[in-house]
Amino acid sequence: MDLEKLLSFDWGLMAPEFIILIATVLLTLLDLFLPKKVNRRILGWIAFASVLVAIAALGGLLGEQVGSILHDTFRLDSFAKAFKLLLLVGSALVLLLAIDYQPKEGLNEYRGEFYYLFLTGLLGTMIMSSSGDLITLFVGLELLSISSYILAGLRKKNLKSNESAMKYVINGSISTAITLFGMSYLYGITGSTNLKAMAGTLTTLNDPQYIYLLGLSFFMIFVGLSFKLASVPFHMWAPDVYEGAPTPVTAFLSVVSKIAGFVILIRVMVSIYSAIPMEDGTTPMLFGLQDFIGFLAAVTMIVGNLVALRQRNIKRLFAYSSIAHAGYLLVAFTAMSYVMFDSIWFYMLAYVFMNLGAFAIIQLVTTKVGSEDIAHFAGLYRRAPILAVTMAVFILSLAGIPGTAGFIGKLNIFLGALMVSPSHYVLASIMIATSVISYFYYFGIMTQMFFRPRAEEGKLKVPAATTAVLIICAAATILFGVMPQLAFDFLQSNFNQFLDFMG
Repeated sequence: MDLEKLLSFDWGLMAPEFIILIATVLLTLLDLFLPKKVNRRILGWIAFASVLVAIAALGGLLGEQVGSILHDTFRLDSFAKAFKLLLLVGSALVLLLAIDYQPKEGLNEYRGEFYYLFLTGLLGTMIMSSSGDLITLFVGLELLSISSYILAGLRKKNLKSNESAMKYVINGSISTAITLFGMSYLYGITGSTNLKAMAGTLTTLNDPQYIYLLGLSFFMIFVGLSFKLASVPFHMWAPDVYEGAPTPVTAFLSVVSKIAGFVILIRVMVSIYSAIPMEDGTTPMLFGLQDFIGFLAAVTMIVGNLVALRQRNIKRLFAYSSIAHAGYLLVAFTAMSYVMFDSIWFYMLAYVFMNLGAFAIIQLVTTKVGSEDIAHFAGLYRRAPILAVTMAVFILSLAGIPGTAGFIGKLNIFLGALMVSPSHYVLASIMIATSVISYFYYFGIMTQMFFRPRAEEGKLKVPAATTAVLIICAAATILFGVMPQLAFDFLQSNFNQFLDFMG
């Protein structure tokens, strides 16, 4: 490719990615050459500023028409813009938590590494959002995965952190191999890695042998990506990794990484498998295999919520909570209603605020006492009333209580499962039942905070950056619970119901 051809591309479409890339390189060089006595928290503020600039750059692209560069391998459509916004906002909040993170074993020696590895992972998620090709999709996935493996093991002198990183690497490698194997079938049958070109070729296929191979590829890719989502039975890594990783990394994995997992799942499955006709010639394969996805959604909701009941470690409890929430999102994906994109986007928006807000308080409490046992939340209302009430808001939202963003998110998914034909009554019923089960462990935390005698003496000091996270998350959780139309109006006015997703 000559220079003239290279310059002819509209590189402005990748402005947010270039900002994060430049910031990553800058942080790497600064961490390398700055004297050790210089506090690495300054790198965190630079990373945070770069994410804000990337959000501003993305805001400038919201009104742009659909564009693609590099032979349609990078595509900026409404889907990419909407989910990049969630990824960037979630990352900005996680960075604020990381800046204030001061564990007792000390992480200052590795703090610089955290920030540029974090931005590298974020860059991978953004590339996945805009990928129009299996190759760029996979590059983005591995960029996120490899960064996450290192971040999970950042507490190098902590045995649980070492164990969690090892389990994460092994499970992640297996899932990557399975996903690649499934993708190889798609390439072998179509002769292309471009999603749009593949969909065009697969539409005309009617050979039963090809349909059988494509069915195998569907199961392999779905199973491989299910590891990333931590859906049952591919969830075994999540509790250990959530417990062993530093709290900001756990927050990153529970929110940003999970959003990225659903982004790649929707990109591949909807783009390709909705174009493949089943043997009857009329039903798309994605709809023909709905029962399989629905079964995984049901099992994920049931196992995630039931196992959470027995957890005493707060981070392991939130790991199983995260697994359960992946099940709720899979219900929306199973139903494939015309509001699927809107429902998933809003639920993830709510999840960003309610989950990161909860992790901010978890970080404060566990860092002070040096333990992650739920018992240390006892008497939090007497020690820090505002923190306890704020935590209650996040817990009520995670449980799906009316008046919170979490309730609206669950309601949208529930209605979406019933508005299709045939309706998914069983999935909707399981969703209600498991949500009720979740009340027991969520309200167990509230019981500790409000009705148990004080476990620790002394006030909890809330740093400035963490205070900002709590204010933003609590305000958004209540605002989108009371006035959800603000988010939906923004969605409709800027993303046009994602009608350009399929080109």
